[in-house]
Amino acid sequence: MKRVAITTLGCKTNQFESAAMIEQLQGSGYRIVSFSEEAEIYIINSCTVTARTDVETRRLIRRARRKNPAARIVATGCYAQVAPGELERMPELDSILGNREKLEITALLESTGYQVSDISAEEKDEPLKLTSFAEHTRAFLQAQNGCNSYCAYCIVPYARGRSRSVPPDDVLEGVRTLAANGYREVVLTGIHLGAYGLDLTSQTSLTSLIHKIEAGNLVPRLRIGSIEPNEVDDDLLRIMSESKIICPHLHLPLQSGSDTVLKRMGRQYGSLFFRELVTKVIAVLPDAFIGADVIAGFPGETDAEFEETLKLLEQLPFSDLHIFPYSSRPGTRAAAMAGQIPSHLIKERAARMRGIAELKKSEFLRRMIGYRLNVLVQGFDAKTGLCNGLSRNYISMSFAGEDSFINRELYVTIMNCDGKACSGILSGN
Repeated sequence: MKRVAITTLGCKTNQFESAAMIEQLQGSGYRIVSFSEEAEIYIINSCTVTARTDVETRRLIRRARRKNPAARIVATGCYAQVAPGELERMPELDSILGNREKLEITALLESTGYQVSDISAEEKDEPLKLTSFAEHTRAFLQAQNGCNSYCAYCIVPYARGRSRSVPPDDVLEGVRTLAANGYREVVLTGIHLGAYGLDLTSQTSLTSLIHKIEAGNLVPRLRIGSIEPNEVDDDLLRIMSESKIICPHLHLPLQSGSDTVLKRMGRQYGSLFFRELVTKVIAVLPDAFIGADVIAGFPGETDAEFEETLKLLEQLPFSDLHIFPYSSRPGTRAAAMAGQIPSHLIKERAARMRGIAELKKSEFLRRMIGYRLNVLVQGFDAKTGLCNGLSRNYISMSFAGEDSFINRELYVTIMNCDGKACSGILSGN
């Protein structure tokens, strides 16, 4: 039985696809081992959102070759999709597979050279099947793939192709299957999740899909992946506010707080719209976790434009911020723009944003002290006697408990927070 090790970089869609590949491989008789162990085959499921992730992919390829010089090394994912030629020059690598080829991973795993199909020609999403997940309590489910937006900085549409939705019945069946297999929480994922359904023959929407999951009470907890600000409608917020299963958690890619930068980026909203949206979310879901992505140092970003972004970040009640130093991606419009920012200045701006992010998260968590929250228990440490878990509004929690609590939802009252996570005590279960 050959041993296969898989490591994953990037988004939840990649994580879902890695889990599905693992399930395929196990069904074909392969033994899955940790990437830190010796294996006959290593798979690197790559990301290419930033130059840093490209570097990390190459580092992992070399690491695998050092671990077992006789092993077969395979690269797949978004970096493999958009730059197979770069990877082909690596002597440590045996095979390169595109994103579409993940569907046939068992058949192609031991092929040679690179097989990367034209992802832009894909018209339907054929998601990998998944009935289990690495975590024992939460699972990701791919509902959509690809993106039609072509924001100036983003390489993802070239790596994932046009927006393609999984038919609603298939998504519903996926949720049912995961719930039946013991998962208490399902996270709906997609590259451009808010565009769900627009490409289907019987046009539907993400809100309609979520309503069907809610109406069917298919899983105890449903979490929505990242969604574009202009695709959060009143109906979605109403369903979230009334639901007993949808987690009060939204991740909204902001990218910049400057209208002029947003326009150069090709984003379809302005700072006022975003401000009003967050205000509306808080009014409907006062304890919601609101995360956002922000890019530091986009080409041409002046000091004044950067300060506009800082001001918006400081004024809005974010729960957390993901800060991305701008990374030029060949083939995107931004790569050819004038006014490329020096790397040292990008780092300085990103550091200032991260300072705000730390403050925002700390403020949100401190505000939760004294709250009694429903926590899904994910693990237990026998040495400390502490359980760890996740609240519906995305707070990492620890409390005294026992091993039998894993995969149960328990009420925990928050007693203390350290800026990153909280601790509490069981309360009235």
